[in-house]
Amino acid sequence: MLLHDTALIYGRYLRQSLRSRFALLFGMLMPLLYLVFFGPLLTDLPLGGRGSSWQVLVPGLLLQLGLFGALFAGFMIIVENSQGVVERMRVTPVSRLALLLGRVLRDATVFVFQAVLLVLAALVAGLRAPLAGVLIGFAFVALLTVSLASLSYALAMKVHRPGEFGPMINAVSMPSMLLSGLMLPMTLAPGWLDVLSHFMPFRYLVDAMRDAYVGSYTTAAMLYGVLVAVGLTVLSVTVGTRVFRTSGA
Repeated sequence: MLLHDTALIYGRYLRQSLRSRFALLFGMLMPLLYLVFFGPLLTDLPLGGRGSSWQVLVPGLLLQLGLFGALFAGFMIIVENSQGVVERMRVTPVSRLALLLGRVLRDATVFVFQAVLLVLAALVAGLRAPLAGVLIGFAFVALLTVSLASLSYALAMKVHRPGEFGPMINAVSMPSMLLSGLMLPMTLAPGWLDVLSHFMPFRYLVDAMRDAYVGSYTTAAMLYGVLVAVGLTVLSVTVGTRVFRTSGA
């Protein structure tokens, strides 16, 4: 029943997304602009990491896509709450976990699709990376999306107005982007900032993806990245499901 219910919710929201083709394309606009206008500036610069500048930049842009997109996913819940959609779904026999999983799996599908388009554009720009590394990168984007979208939906269930939700998300997203080294490796940062960045879990995903893009799959960074991604996903889905079960009950 959980699989059936999840597929039902997933299909409903995926059809909504497919009807908004402009939203799908504009969702990757900011990472694409970074790729086009920022990427050429890094060519042949010593970035403190292995591989080319594209192998440093593109993994960060892919995670940036998931980070910002997933964190703001909760806006939809606020709208649905105000219209009574969430409450009507919760009084049905559908599993509370399915109500969350259907949404976050739709988000993961959308952002992985956008990530594929971004990688294709990066290949044209000059990216060269092993296929296995690119596929591992898509898996990290999916896990990051599931975890952050779950937390975003959980937070949105607790607030009542977009004006409250937006500043909270901005307060999380900007430090996360800066301290995780999405744009440039944190090895270029001063010592104190590099140490501080180790308390940001997203850094481990960025380091793991960059290793994957140069063909290194057995490094400590890859192990830490996988453990953090899986652990964060399990924790976030657990929190999100509990909020869906109890909020407003």
